[in-house]
Amino acid sequence: MAYLVPTEFVTKMVDAGESKIYMATRDALIRAYMAGAILALAAVFAVSCTVATGIPLVGAMLFPVGFCMLYLMGFDLLTGVFVLTPLAWIDRRPGVTIPRILKHWGVVFLGNFLGALTVAVLMAYMFTYGFNTDGGKIAQTVAHIGENRTTGYAQYGAAGMLTLFIRGMLCNWMVSMGVVGAMVSTTVGGKVLAMWMPIMLFFFMAFEHSVVNMFLFPFGMMMGGNFTVMDYLIWNEIPTVLGNLVGGLAFTGLTLYSTHVKTGAKRKFN
Repeated sequence: MAYLVPTEFVTKMVDAGESKIYMATRDALIRAYMAGAILALAAVFAVSCTVATGIPLVGAMLFPVGFCMLYLMGFDLLTGVFVLTPLAWIDRRPGVTIPRILKHWGVVFLGNFLGALTVAVLMAYMFTYGFNTDGGKIAQTVAHIGENRTTGYAQYGAAGMLTLFIRGMLCNWMVSMGVVGAMVSTTVGGKVLAMWMPIMLFFFMAFEHSVVNMFLFPFGMMMGGNFTVMDYLIWNEIPTVLGNLVGGLAFTGLTLYSTHVKTGAKRKFN
């Protein structure tokens, strides 16, 4: 596969962040909507495979198909723009300001949520035959995931909240590596391989991804999960979003930028 050296693909990251700030709002919303919907379908697929086989690794190995599809189509996840758009501001690209970055994040969040919610409603209707059955094992599995990842954290108080935040950080460290992976190669096969590895890792380790959770928790509530909207927001979505932001930017965006674009002065030897 054709491989770009780090100085080349990190420059592409900055360029991508700048282009997203200048993107029309309608385009940003459509691309975010489709990204949220596709990732939600991938989550259903992965859970279905796990339930069918009883082997969580199978679901983790297959989940990245959704991530690869959405990035090959040029759609955007909140976790990706968390990493790319700040780099354009740090690089002092013209017109890239903090208010514009925050606005773009808001549009992408809304689009991702609407896309994931659409799939949640469709899947809930499909699994329950129009809400006439309990949805079966897959639906109940997702409902229990929702309980474990809200009230399960809440029972540990501050320690649970910090655990959730850390899982969000670690998640977007890996997910943002997948975003970068799409830029390290100029071939479809190379892009897919580079994206697949970190996404499989995050899913198997049960790290917290804000967009995946935009599907899992609404779907889980529709399936009778024993948690509330406030449980979801306070004990998952908000801390996860913050963890995703910190982890992706600190572990991936800033480290790559600082050592491949704003490199340190070369050492001099006598």
